[in-house]
Amino acid sequence: MPSDAPRILLVRLSSMGDVILTTPLVRALRRRHPGAELTYLVKRPFAPLVSDHPALDRVIAYDPARRSLLDLAAELRRLRFTHCLDLHGSLRSRALHWLVPGRWREYSKRRLPREVLIRFKRDTYRDRVPEPERFFEAATGLDVRPDGDPPEIFTHPEADARADAWLRDQGLADARPVALVPGAAHATKRWPVESWSALAARLGAAGHALLVLGGPDYAAECRAIAEAGGRRARSAAGAFGLQETAAALRRSALCVAGDTGVMHMASATRTPIVLLLGPTVGEFGFLPYHARITVLERDLPCRPCSAQGGPRCPLGHHRCLRDIAPDEVAGAATRMLA
Repeated sequence: MPSDAPRILLVRLSSMGDVILTTPLVRALRRRHPGAELTYLVKRPFAPLVSDHPALDRVIAYDPARRSLLDLAAELRRLRFTHCLDLHGSLRSRALHWLVPGRWREYSKRRLPREVLIRFKRDTYRDRVPEPERFFEAATGLDVRPDGDPPEIFTHPEADARADAWLRDQGLADARPVALVPGAAHATKRWPVESWSALAARLGAAGHALLVLGGPDYAAECRAIAEAGGRRARSAAGAFGLQETAAALRRSALCVAGDTGVMHMASATRTPIVLLLGPTVGEFGFLPYHARITVLERDLPCRPCSAQGGPRCPLGHHRCLRDIAPDEVAGAATRMLA
């Protein structure tokens, strides 16, 4: 590395979708500064999202349960960064501003207009900048701009092989299935399981192979949805890690999902998306970035009710998602597949 080349630290500790949405900035930094040293700091569970990214020289997988912030800061100081980009804005990432010398920059999360929209249902956003482009604000002085391409996720050949083997064992090797993603971290972002099952039944009856994706804590629901989808429907809940999930999405013809990290993973694998949008809205800036997408949502006076979803509908009816009918979703999926 030339002595005058920048040594850049990117800090985004979590979560799945947010880490994926930083990758357009990673790509732009590498293209503009080919000789730079790029280091990415992320929490260990999300490290597979960037661990094989060819633009990164180093990925530091941080585990707060096993390593103190002071110890982490000592390692970062030894690397002598010239630019430190805080792409998180959390208490932990801001503590590093004090502990690690460098030229720290953040980006604006547009918290005030977001809260005004949630509390008073008034749109006071002065711009419509999507979140991946907001991250570029932290790179002021590095002369980078969005290139108009989607996020990226790079998978290790072993992860691709594991996904291929599972799909082959399940009889889906050449099927180009429709991926269904019923889970979400917050309950109010989840379309009802009975609606997912009805959708699976309709798509299965139309001859589509189905792949239901989810974590092990949602395995029972995923299994029930797959059973409703007929003989060419399979549940992979708990079978895949992050990279295997990305590999499976890359082999899928379409992804149907709520506002989740896997939805952003689908955009990173360039898989078309049918998005079921409930308590959140596109004005927040988190729609799939430069993706082929159909958004299904309801114009209700109570939307949006939160920035990230919650454990229960504040009004008790959850109409934002319950009012989206399986026939409507099946129709949108059929049109995109055609």
